Amino acid sequence: MRPPRASGAEHLLVSLLILYVAVTTLWPLARLFTSAFQPGEDGAPLGLMLSTLSSRSTLRALSGTLQTALLSVVISTLLGVALAFAVSLLKLKTRAALTFLILLPLIVPSQTMALAWIEFFGAQSPILKPLGLAPAPGSTNPLYSIGGIALVMGIEHMPLVFISVRAALRALPADLVEAARILGISPGRIGRGIVLPIVMPSVLASSLIAFTAAIGNFGVPALLGIPGRISVLTTLIYQRLNGFGPAAAGQVATLALLLALMAAIAILARNLVTTRVAVPLPAGAPFVPGKHAPFTEILLWLVVLILTLVPLAALTMTALLPAIGVTFGPDTMSLDQFRAVLNNQTIRRAFANSLLLSSVTAGICVLVAVPLAFLSVRRRNPVLRLLDIVIEAPWVVPGTVMALGMILAFLKPLPFLGVSIYGTMAILVIAYLARFLPLVLRPVAAAAQSADPSLDEAARVAGAGLIRRILSIFLPGMLPAGAAGAILVVMTALNELTLSALLWASGNETIGVMIFALQYEGNSTAAAAVAVLSTLLVLILAAIATVAARRLPKDMLPWID
Repeated sequence: MRPPRASGAEHLLVSLLILYVAVTTLWPLARLFTSAFQPGEDGAPLGLMLSTLSSRSTLRALSGTLQTALLSVVISTLLGVALAFAVSLLKLKTRAALTFLILLPLIVPSQTMALAWIEFFGAQSPILKPLGLAPAPGSTNPLYSIGGIALVMGIEHMPLVFISVRAALRALPADLVEAARILGISPGRIGRGIVLPIVMPSVLASSLIAFTAAIGNFGVPALLGIPGRISVLTTLIYQRLNGFGPAAAGQVATLALLLALMAAIAILARNLVTTRVAVPLPAGAPFVPGKHAPFTEILLWLVVLILTLVPLAALTMTALLPAIGVTFGPDTMSLDQFRAVLNNQTIRRAFANSLLLSSVTAGICVLVAVPLAFLSVRRRNPVLRLLDIVIEAPWVVPGTVMALGMILAFLKPLPFLGVSIYGTMAILVIAYLARFLPLVLRPVAAAAQSADPSLDEAARVAGAGLIRRILSIFLPGMLPAGAAGAILVVMTALNELTLSALLWASGNETIGVMIFALQYEGNSTAAAAVAVLSTLLVLILAAIATVAARRLPKDMLPWID
C-alpha cells in the first residue's frame, strides 16, 4: 500500500527543518570552506591555501597531529580490544562496574582527564611523590611530549574501540566457540584464530573512529602540547585566531579544511570496512561466558583503576591542597580551593552558563529530533536522507572546524537585523545545536523505527492534523529515547571546550574554558577544584540516567548491559 501524499503541513515542517540545518550547519561550513579558496597576496588562484599548506608551522603541526593521532590509535586499539575481550568472554561478577569504569574516560571531559594525568605524573604528584616515583622537582612533566599526548588521548578514546568490539562479541554465535572447544582447540587459539578474525572489521572501524576523534581533539593537545611546544592542527588554529583574530580567517580555514579532509578520509575508510570487510555470521544464540576467572578479574580491576580512577584521585588530592608545591597530607588538605572557586563570581557564572547552554541545547535538540524522526519514518524521500547526512557532519568533523565556521558565518551583522551575534551566548547556542543534535536524533530515530505506524494512520484518517498527531501519538512513545539523548547532550556539553575555546567572550565563560584558563595561568589547584566539581556534576547526571535506564530502550546508555 502506497503511503498517503504529503500534506501542506508536512511540506512546511520539512522546509523549517531545512532552514534549521542550513543556519546551524550548511552556512557555517560553506563560509569556512570558501574562505580557504581565496587568492594569494599576489592574486594567484588558491595562493592563500598553497602558502598556508607549505608553511613550516603547518607542516610541523600536521606532523604532530599525525604522530600523536596514530600513536594514540595504537594505544586505544590495544586497550579497547583487550578489555572488550576480557569483559565479554569471561564470566565476571563485577562486569557492570568494570564496564562503567572503562567508559569513564568517555564520560569525563577531555580537559579534565588531561589535567588529572598532569597531576598524576607531575613533580608534586600526591600519589607518586610519597612513593619516590615522581619526576625530580623542577623537571618537565613527562606528559608534555608526543608520547604523553598520545597516551592520554589513547586512554580517552579507548572506550570508542571497547564499545564497538564488545557489540561485535555480544553478537558472536555460541556454536562457533562450542564447536572449537569440542575439537579440543585451546582457548588462546580460539581467541586468535576464530573470534579475533570475526571482530576484526569492528576493530578496524572503531580504530578509524578513534583516529577521527584524535585529530580533532583540542583539550589534551592544548594542556599537554602547548607547554611542551608540541604543535598540532587544533592548537595551531586556536593560537592563530587568538593572535591575529578574524584577520587570519583564510589561513585557519585552510588548516580546518585539512582537518576536515583527514576526518572525511577516515570516515570513508570506516564505511568501506563496515560494508566490504564485515564477516557475515550464521544465526544462532549469542555466546554467553561460562568460565569464571577470579585472578583475571582482579588484574582487570587493577588495570582499569590505574587508567581511570587513580588519575582522578590525584586530581582530587591536588584540589584539596591550599597551593602549588604543598605536600599532600592530613595536616595540609583542606577545602579552601573549593571555597575559593565557588566564591569566584566568574567561575560561578561559568557554571551557570554551561548549565544553561547544555540544558537549552538538549531541549531544542529534542524538539528538532522528534519531528525529523517522525518524517524520516513516514516519508522516505531523498531530501530527508540528505538532511540526515548533513546533520552528522558537525559531530564527525573536528569541533575546531565547526567553531571556525561559526565565526566566519556570524561575524558580520545578520541580514535584516543589523546585529552581530559574534561574542554573544547566541553563537555558542547555535554551535552547540549543530554539534550535539546527533546525540538526540540517533536514539529517537532508533525508537521511531519500532513505533506502530497504524496509530498515526488511524489518527490521520480521523482528521487529526500533523502537529496534533506528532504531539499526541508520536511524542509520548519517543520521550524515553529523547530523554536519554538529552541527558547525553547535557553530560557532553556541560564541559565542552573545543567549540567554546574559540567562541567564548567575557561574560560568556564556560566550565571547560575556565579549567583551561586556570591551568594555562599556572593555577593548578584552582583548575583541579573546578574540574572535580564539574566531574561530580557529570557523574550525578550519569547516575540519574542509570536509575532511569529501566524506562529507556535497550542499548540507549553505553555503560548499561
